[in-house]
Parts: sequence; C-alpha cells; structure tokens
Amino acid sequence: MRVEFSQSIEKLASEDESIVFITGDLGYNAFENLRDTLGKRFINAGVAEQNMVGVAAGMAHKGYKVFCYSIAPFVVYRCLEQFRNDVCFHELPVFLVANGGGYGYGIMGSSHHTLEDLACLSSMQNIKAHVPAFSDEIESTIQIITREARPAYLRLGAGKKTPEGSFESGSFNIVHQPKNPEIAVVTLGPVTNNALAALEENEELKNLVTVIAAKTFPLELTTPVKDILRASSHILVAEEHVSIGGLAQQLSVQLLEQGIAPSSFVSLRAEGYPNKKYGSQQYHQKLSRLDSQSIKESLLNLLQ
Repeated sequence: MRVEFSQSIEKLASEDESIVFITGDLGYNAFENLRDTLGKRFINAGVAEQNMVGVAAGMAHKGYKVFCYSIAPFVVYRCLEQFRNDVCFHELPVFLVANGGGYGYGIMGSSHHTLEDLACLSSMQNIKAHVPAFSDEIESTIQIITREARPAYLRLGAGKKTPEGSFESGSFNIVHQPKNPEIAVVTLGPVTNNALAALEENEELKNLVTVIAAKTFPLELTTPVKDILRASSHILVAEEHVSIGGLAQQLSVQLLEQGIAPSSFVSLRAEGYPNKKYGSQQYHQKLSRLDSQSIKESLLNLLQ
C-alpha cells in the first residue's frame, strides 16, 4: 500500500498547498516523488519521532495539514504522549501514517511489530483510525482524512484489490455476502484477504459465510451491518492485533449494546510469540491461526 499512498499524497499535495509531509528518516527509494513535488513542504525530521509530532502540531496550529510517516512501531509507540497532548486534545489535523502494521516487519522481531496500535490510539479523544484492507482504498482514505481535518491514524499493510460487488456501510466494507449466510466473519485490514482465500478453498463456506472488513475506528454499526450480524448464527473475528482493545473487544461491546447475541463468538487474533521465535509475517499469522487454512478450519468447526 505504500506505493498507492505515495501516489495519492503526491496528487493531493500538487492541488493543496496546505499539505505537509514529514518523515522520520524513512522512505528512501519510495518518496523521492514527494520530495520533488512538495519541495519545502517535504521534511525529514530524522530519527526523532516525538519531535516530528511536536513540529507537526505547531504547523497544524498555523493552518497546515500534516502527514507524519514512519514504520508502524516507531510512529505509534515512540510519540504517544506528543500525539495525545499536542494533537488529539487540540483536535489538530495531524495524521500518523504507519507502514507495516501487525507482523508486517516479520523477521525483524517484536521491536518492529505493531500489535497494540488500535488499543493505544483509537481510545484517544478526537481521533479516527483507518485500517484499509485493500490497496485501491488508499486514495479515497487519504481524501477522507484530509477533508475531515482531525487527528487521524492510517495503518498500511499489503493488500490486494477490492473484490467486485463490495460496498461500504459505516465503519465496514461488506466484501462477500451470500444469499443465506450462517456465519459472519469480521476482519481487520489485509487479513481480510486470508478470509476470502479461505472461502475460495471451500465452496460450502463460500455459500454460507459473509465477510465484513472493519475500516475505521471508533466503530459505526449501520443498520445493514447490524442486520447481517443479527442474522448470523456465528460471528468470527480475525485481526492482526492483540485481543485487548482490538476489533473483537470493541465489536463485542457494541453487539451487547444492540442486543445482538450469536450462538458463538470466536476471536482469532495476534497471539504474540507463543514459541519465542520470529519469522515472516506469514509465519506469525499461522502461529496465531490467522492464515487462510486456519481460518477455513475455524469456520468448518463452527458449521459442525
């Protein structure tokens, strides 16, 4: 999604002189186009994420809309206090952009993984978090972020194209909806692609499972989404995030408030490092049962 993000910012910045892009010393061989297009509005803040957000808050106070970019763990964890105090409390248009959410940086280990970002950020005041599942959602997401001009967080990963027939409703994108579903799978970000792959491997599941991708937090459950969840005998949540503060926990609160009570509620989530080893993103997804094969097995178990 980084390529689509770069192209979207370049287009936006060429039309809007209030756009500023600040990087925490990252983006080589990726953002040279932004540097050339933005000129002085492209700033390398160096390895100083706290200062980067403080500078962004000052510029936003003067009327700019500022994107702060780094890899996910650096832009989230290193500057939580500055983002909370300088940006969120003052409702300033500063937008954190995190590349490689979840286990995206795989073999580089726990210091480079981002499994608690939504728990940290979506609980802050005045913020809206965006977790697109598909690469072609990036441009419209950027437009929404800049138009709303409020504190925002954008988690980038590696996604495919949005399936045909998908439609948005509130915080969700309904990407697969059979006629008589029994199970609703609610996913977060690019893990949606694993859920769709699981359905492709089993025709029965394809005819019985709805797939809904959560896109934004706080969650907004619209009537179409509530109707789908209420009609589902089982709900399975798949997310590359820890259980506390993640999609499953935030969704379950809303289900209780709406009186939606499925026969079963299953949460597949990032399990951390159960064997104390590191590997690729796919390796960690498999350990957490977030790969397509494991999701398929979980769905078949629910049907039984």
